[in-house]
Amino acid sequence: MKNNRKKNKKKIPNKKIQKKIPKKIVQHKYEKVKVRKIRYGRILVFLLIIFLLFYLISTFVKFPIKNIFIYNNQILSDQEIIELASLENYPSIFYKTSFSIEKMLEKNIYIKDAKVKKRSLSEIAIYIEENNPLFYDTTLSKTIFENKETTTDILKVPVLINYVPDTIYDDFIKKMSEIDTEILNRISEIKYDPNTVDTERFLLTMSDGNYVYLTLEEFDKINSYVDIYLDIIGKYGNKIGILYLDSGEYFKILE
Repeated sequence: MKNNRKKNKKKIPNKKIQKKIPKKIVQHKYEKVKVRKIRYGRILVFLLIIFLLFYLISTFVKFPIKNIFIYNNQILSDQEIIELASLENYPSIFYKTSFSIEKMLEKNIYIKDAKVKKRSLSEIAIYIEENNPLFYDTTLSKTIFENKETTTDILKVPVLINYVPDTIYDDFIKKMSEIDTEILNRISEIKYDPNTVDTERFLLTMSDGNYVYLTLEEFDKINSYVDIYLDIIGKYGNKIGILYLDSGEYFKILE
């Protein structure tokens, strides 16, 4: 029985695990190199575009000013202001900034303030606030301006013929700056002429031959001179006299 059992036993073969052997990667001794062709057409188009852009920008930047408008100037002519601003050759609007032009103009003694506006690529507007000359001070041999600057130039302005104390000189300049231009042009001479009542009294000689007494406190009354003078003519005819605006408002005919 034992022998039969042994005979009946079948031998189970051992399963062998087969490993997959990776294939060897074969490296070629010589690899193919891709050759890129230079496309000259595209390079030429690119360079052409760059050239056109540069040309357009340079032309745009060099586009000249065609019109310059100047406002509120009386002392200086339009041409003088244009030359002061270095715009006489009508350069490009990008030649200088508005701020730099304003500062150039304000260096001139006759210009108190300047505003520059660029309206377009071809137009520029300049607004001037002039520094008006007020009077010629014979004691200083200088013309005095409303901002207290001075020049040795002799201009067509009233002449202050004597000394004014330093304590009231600045106030005198301020009051003179408040006189209308039309009236200022009618004054030929100014004399500091205090009395026992008022130490701030002045005598103005008018271009029509009349005299006007004023104090600094009442100095603004001179702006009504034309209306007052017309009333005087209506009452006295073309008589020359003294108008007292320092104390009341009456007219004394000079014989």
